[in-house]
Amino acid sequence: MSNNSEHVDEKFYQPEDFQDPHESTLHRGLKARHMSMIAIGGAVGTGLIMSSGTALVRGGPLGLCLGFLFVGLICFLTLTALGEMAAYLPHKRGLAGYATRFADPALGFALGWIYLLKYLVAPASNINAAGIVMQYWTVSVPIEVWTVLNISPVVIMNLLGVQVFGELEFWMSGLKVISLMGLILLGIVIDLGGNPMHDRIGFRYWQHPNGPMGSYLLSEVHNESLAIFLGFWSTLTTALFAYIGSELVAVTAGEAQNPRATIPRAVKATFYRIFVFYIGGVFAISLIVPSTSNELFVANSSHAGAAASPFIVGITLVGIKVLNHVLNAMILLFTISTANSDLYIGSRTLYGLAVERKAPSIFTKVDKRGLPWVAVLVVSLFTTLTFLNVHSSSATVFAYGVNLLSAFGAITWMTIAYSHIRFMRALKVQGVSRSTLPYRAPCQPMGSWFVLVSTGIILLFKGFDTFFPFTSGLFITSYLPIPLFFVFWLGYKLRFQTKLIPASKVDLITGKKEIDEEEERFVLLEKARRAKMSRWRKLGDVL
Repeated sequence: MSNNSEHVDEKFYQPEDFQDPHESTLHRGLKARHMSMIAIGGAVGTGLIMSSGTALVRGGPLGLCLGFLFVGLICFLTLTALGEMAAYLPHKRGLAGYATRFADPALGFALGWIYLLKYLVAPASNINAAGIVMQYWTVSVPIEVWTVLNISPVVIMNLLGVQVFGELEFWMSGLKVISLMGLILLGIVIDLGGNPMHDRIGFRYWQHPNGPMGSYLLSEVHNESLAIFLGFWSTLTTALFAYIGSELVAVTAGEAQNPRATIPRAVKATFYRIFVFYIGGVFAISLIVPSTSNELFVANSSHAGAAASPFIVGITLVGIKVLNHVLNAMILLFTISTANSDLYIGSRTLYGLAVERKAPSIFTKVDKRGLPWVAVLVVSLFTTLTFLNVHSSSATVFAYGVNLLSAFGAITWMTIAYSHIRFMRALKVQGVSRSTLPYRAPCQPMGSWFVLVSTGIILLFKGFDTFFPFTSGLFITSYLPIPLFFVFWLGYKLRFQTKLIPASKVDLITGKKEIDEEEERFVLLEKARRAKMSRWRKLGDVL
């Protein structure tokens, strides 16, 4: 992007806010299918497959489904808002670039570091989850052995380069998609009586004493109605943890081919797939697993060797043999794939911060394949956080991860929504019609305001259960990201005296011409390539 422009007001922007590194940069080696599948790989993982057991116990079957539906709506509005900004101005600086460009450089700095911290923790959290999965088979092998064996393939895959990474993650996420479809169908078949016991379950587990709603902390609050509400509220945190990561589709814009076309398609496809899988998945779980089952994995309290997923509990209860081990292997793939995506996005976030000179410049170094290898190696070092499970139980470490990641994710979504609100305001003030944009988010501007307010409420009250009784570790991990965000934001603002950029001064122009020209070249080259392809090859390319 251009580094000097008549459209840039130097009172509000620094030159590095628009600067890409002059050395080799990230390569646009990801296609729409890669982007969509990478986003699924980052979002569909332990939140659905493992944490849903905790939500089922606390919220009951109906509370579980309602919680995932509500947060699914927030996720949809967040993704489309982000897609609108990313399609208009795709760049290589991640989510923080939009906050910097459309709102306040201090906000971009704070978001960039919060997002980075999220993805320094996330790979370790998922590798810990992989260790929990392995302990279902045996608890005789030390957890640190499983940790080392699970870290190695994740780091190696990220060092192979973006095109190899994209293909590997595409196929791993593809297996996740097939597996989830199979699990949802299996749950429905089991519920309708297609099981060794020939037991037609129906909605039995939605009735007393298993449902429809759960009673959480009843012994502490001594009020049935309040306990039911708290059970539902706790499912929102679990659902938030499950959905976060879906914004990954826009972060990959810096390495996407033809981003103006691929980003809107990938955003829509990613949401619909996630929505179907999550709502379908939790509904199937609610049908075949009683919320009162002692076999369910519950964060912070389950023993080593417990079934990692409620799906495993469901098929075990009806007497299906062997399949529980096959399913456990599939869950292992889920956790490794998610850790793989997390490490990828963490390294790209660190690279983006370095490009903006908000992190040391050494992290802008890339090799001839366009791989930011220094950033990849540094983010890989944080996978060693997994070894916390040597001193604390894996279930406790998993709960810490859920608390931290859901808080980091909530702050991220709120900042995306606020950046989009400022973007729309700038368009209006500067006379740019949203009808001219490559992609328009629906339900706006109310959609982004709804995301900002509702996610903020969830964030503030998501740690309520850490007071019953007060548990310092869970409380700290629930709320630590909030002061960290304000430290980053206020520290940068005081240091550089930044201000909220007035809508009339927001730069909507710099870099757009270069992207338009790059898109035109890509379209011409793509037309020429497809003109030489056979009919069958074209069909295969579409698929």
